[in-house]
Amino acid sequence: MMEYNIDPVVFITGKAGGESRYVRNLLDLLDEGATIPFIARYRKERTGNMDEVRIAELKNLYLQFQELEKRKIAVCESIREQEKLTPALEQQIRECTEIRVLEDIYLPYKPKKQTRAAKARAKGLEPLAAILMRQENGDMIARAARFVKGEVADEEEALQGARDIIAEWVNESEAARNRLRRLVERGAVICSKVVKGKEEEGEKYTDYFDYRETLKRCPSHRMLAIRRGESEGILRIGLEVEDDEALEGLRRIFVKAENDSARQVTQAVRDSYKRLLFPSIETEYMTCSKQKADTEAIRVFAENLRQLLLASPLGNKRVLAIDPGFRTGCKVVCLDETGKLIHNENIYPHPPQNERKQSAAKVVNMVATYCIEAIAIGNGTAGRETEKFIQQLCFDRKVQVFVVSENGASVYSASKIAREEFPEYDVTVRGAVSIGRRLMDPLAELVKIDPKSIGVGQYQHDVDQGKLKEALDQVVESCVNKVGVNVNTASKYLLTYISGLGAALAENVVEYIRENGPFRSREELKQVKRMGAKAFEQSAGFLRIVDAENPLDNSAVHPESYYMVKKIARDMGVGVTELIGNEALCAKIVPERYVDEKTGLFTLKDIVEELRKPGRDPRTMAKVFSFAEGISGIEDLKEGMVVPGIVTNITAFGAFVDVGVKQDGLIHISEMADHYVSSPGEVLGLHQQIMVKVIQVDVARKRIGLSLKQMTEN
Repeated sequence: MMEYNIDPVVFITGKAGGESRYVRNLLDLLDEGATIPFIARYRKERTGNMDEVRIAELKNLYLQFQELEKRKIAVCESIREQEKLTPALEQQIRECTEIRVLEDIYLPYKPKKQTRAAKARAKGLEPLAAILMRQENGDMIARAARFVKGEVADEEEALQGARDIIAEWVNESEAARNRLRRLVERGAVICSKVVKGKEEEGEKYTDYFDYRETLKRCPSHRMLAIRRGESEGILRIGLEVEDDEALEGLRRIFVKAENDSARQVTQAVRDSYKRLLFPSIETEYMTCSKQKADTEAIRVFAENLRQLLLASPLGNKRVLAIDPGFRTGCKVVCLDETGKLIHNENIYPHPPQNERKQSAAKVVNMVATYCIEAIAIGNGTAGRETEKFIQQLCFDRKVQVFVVSENGASVYSASKIAREEFPEYDVTVRGAVSIGRRLMDPLAELVKIDPKSIGVGQYQHDVDQGKLKEALDQVVESCVNKVGVNVNTASKYLLTYISGLGAALAENVVEYIRENGPFRSREELKQVKRMGAKAFEQSAGFLRIVDAENPLDNSAVHPESYYMVKKIARDMGVGVTELIGNEALCAKIVPERYVDEKTGLFTLKDIVEELRKPGRDPRTMAKVFSFAEGISGIEDLKEGMVVPGIVTNITAFGAFVDVGVKQDGLIHISEMADHYVSSPGEVLGLHQQIMVKVIQVDVARKRIGLSLKQMTEN
């Protein structure tokens, strides 16, 4: 671990708790290049069994710490160049643990533009400011007269310059800034007003045309909505506090007497508050509130994305996929068990062509010819009509029919990835293939799409894009490694997210298979170009080799622990192959007996669990869902109806549900349960199939209100 001004372990445990030895071990692992999924799965002993969420939290604190240390170096260097860095000041900077405190320390030394105070100093008025700050009795005008020379025309100009300097001192005072911060934290109100003349243009922001709310109670979605209105030039926003209370608090700090000098200081304090101090603290808290709103929105988005990526797969079955449409018809593709495109054509069962008989014959023929086991229908335009059309057909076998979300399919179909996969086909074919593959394995297909385009976020374009990308990439990596991948069939886009690989190594893995055929063992992975020891260590446990000679190569047991499985099998008097999947034998294993210096109890328990069900997919299998009959448009819904639906998006204020019409309905957080719900994610999950009650239908505004809690009311 690098040398720092303060111990990063002390910094992190001070903010997030935890045992120092485990935190230190974690930081060592991160410094060595270990990924979060690898640490969480294969280094439990070193971290005290931290899960991915905890590891990510501490990793983020470590990054914050490193940024703080970099800033300290820059601050010290800046002050040193000014020849003002004393040993005491340097020590104070080096021991700082908060970026805000560090910036307060630096503020008096921070290079400034040509301020009023700077101009006054240039005129030689700083000594007069110091005299006034002492607030001694005496003739103030006479004192000021001594400074009337050069560019200072008279006593009033001298006093004004001195007050400007005092105002800057007040603004740079840590005590003053902290007092005002406490007042803002306690009771600041965020206000928004419409910009004059923008009422019609900003109609969607009507709720915020004259809006006030306590800052600390303003939820993330409202904060982001207000900030978006501001960025679009529709709203003016700001903070308000009790000015009299703020000024009284500042007077107590700076005004020490009742004389002419003290009255000059009082004027300077008032000026500083209005012109410098409050605007500075207001900016600080507006920025902080935006960051908190970003963090919450990113958290909601990340959790939605996790649920979407881990949605139930249908598995390796032959699928007929349909991208529905009216005027342009429905694009139909047939995929084999591996997702390979084997046939495509168009059908026109809807207006204006209305070729229902021909379309029906084509679909029935395709199902028979290509041994189709399931049909995937996109949920966009003409989705319900196509579903109804398909359900009326008679096939020569049992065929399951699924409605699949199209969100992001058009983005994928026009992407570089899609062009590489299907250079000879147009976007309509690629979109239909994506719909079919999503049904077979949502994770493998959705990793090809920018997460922001998948449609499960809240104000995702308004939040910090760097932090959003980092969080979403982390979720994708977590999900891919949680499930594991068959290295011989995985796309390079899926392999990119495997712990320790990345884009270049993923490409090399695919290239190796292309040149040498499928991998026959994990050991063979070491022959991939640039697959060093570290990359192999990080990735091997998440890569599955189906039908490998060593059955452990198709499990989550890491190669470094194979020796332990052999030892356990030997003690049981069986071979490794006989041990794997044998519940009775696995039940007899006592993990505590096998703890050694290389393998701890946490890892042993994981090994035993994996031996019971090797390579088990943690996802549940896909279930068929049907919307209510006779409902295809918002006008078909009536208040009081109880209908089935699928949760399509979860936000901080509620959940959106597809009930089979063009517009998703909203279950507001207040309609989720008959008890307080702090987060909709406590009650519902993405893609969850539920029954809901319709409580509002606004056809004109295309709004549907739904309730979950009224389902249980008498």
